[in-house]
Amino acid sequence: MDFSFSPKVEELRLRLQHFMDTHVVPRHGQWLAEVRDGQFPVSFMADLKALARSEGLWNLFLPTLGSDEPGTRLSNLEYAPLAEIMGRVPWASEVFNCSAPDTGNMELLHLFATPEQRQDWLNPLLEGEIRSAFAMSEPDIASSDASNVQTLIRRDGDHYVLNGRKWFITNASHPRCRLLLVMGKTDPEAEPHRQQSIILVPFDTPGVRVLRNIPVLNHLSPEGHSEILLRDVRVPAVNLLGREGDGFMMAQARLGPGRVHHCMRAIGMAELALQLMLERCQERCVFGRHLSQYANIGDWIGESRLDIEQARLLVLKTAWMLDEVGAKVARREIAMIKAQIPRVLCRVVDRAMQVFGAMGMSPDTPLADFFTWGRALRFADGPDEVHLRSLARWELGESSTRFGQSAAYLTPFAS
Repeated sequence: MDFSFSPKVEELRLRLQHFMDTHVVPRHGQWLAEVRDGQFPVSFMADLKALARSEGLWNLFLPTLGSDEPGTRLSNLEYAPLAEIMGRVPWASEVFNCSAPDTGNMELLHLFATPEQRQDWLNPLLEGEIRSAFAMSEPDIASSDASNVQTLIRRDGDHYVLNGRKWFITNASHPRCRLLLVMGKTDPEAEPHRQQSIILVPFDTPGVRVLRNIPVLNHLSPEGHSEILLRDVRVPAVNLLGREGDGFMMAQARLGPGRVHHCMRAIGMAELALQLMLERCQERCVFGRHLSQYANIGDWIGESRLDIEQARLLVLKTAWMLDEVGAKVARREIAMIKAQIPRVLCRVVDRAMQVFGAMGMSPDTPLADFFTWGRALRFADGPDEVHLRSLARWELGESSTRFGQSAAYLTPFAS
């Protein structure tokens, strides 16, 4: 495994960092102010997207799509350092058409959509003309097991009729959200992982109702983590994505790369938190000494660097495996990063907040937003416990195949 940057990636990384420093970071204050005043999308987003596209910084996340579609061909490993840079500003990914959940939805549409579905939905998403949402989680079930979904999708002649309730649906309150990928049950009597299907639902279909945008730790995202009611939503049968019964499989295929993207961006947040902590501890004096001169602060800095470097290496290994052997073989590594990286982000940000004092919990720094996202990420795309349980099963399964081999390392007591 070689994680060094190729000339192509280094050139892209430098261009992306320059674009962020020149065009994105200086507008963060304006973004916050406009969102606070209820203006969303913000006034400059369309201009920034057009500029990013003109500079070739567009659809960078797409390693699998064909050459007929826009975007720079990158592997998951090559995309990793770029996602890390974008992750430092929570809204930056949209500028480059690389934001969730659109990225995962585009990958699903590329893999499973009909030519007509690609024309209607994939192309506008690739162009950045619309936004989308993936509606799987529900309030009345443990959504960590996607086979639990209760939303019913009933065939009625040439149409499907959907009834159910979804929540924490990212992007559903975005004014330009035009498409819902809804996961529900088309055959409740089938084998558990063949009951589910995914239907493409235009957002303006009668019966689709956004009930609320749910705050996360009292933080309200303008694009939404929304609760949606589906009441007798009727769509043409041609809106089925893939085949009936493929919904669970498609959801799992979507989540693998998406989890890696989340973790890449989280490392960018952790890195920025550490840099902010380093600057703050060298300028803030307490009891006659700079904070950097206190041993416990030095320990926090060292522990944070260890956390970030270990996390980054594990994510790079996982991205490399996705490229080399695919998500199915890399599922153990995907589970490891999904369980570990959000906790690393929370730890590093918590230390930084402590160094900043009360300011670290205020809107004057990005730390409170980073901590909120890190804590939420411990649920998004599967809670820690699900991934840890999977890891335990794999470890126990491998151990059973070599059971007793470790006994040779035990030293019996002398008689």
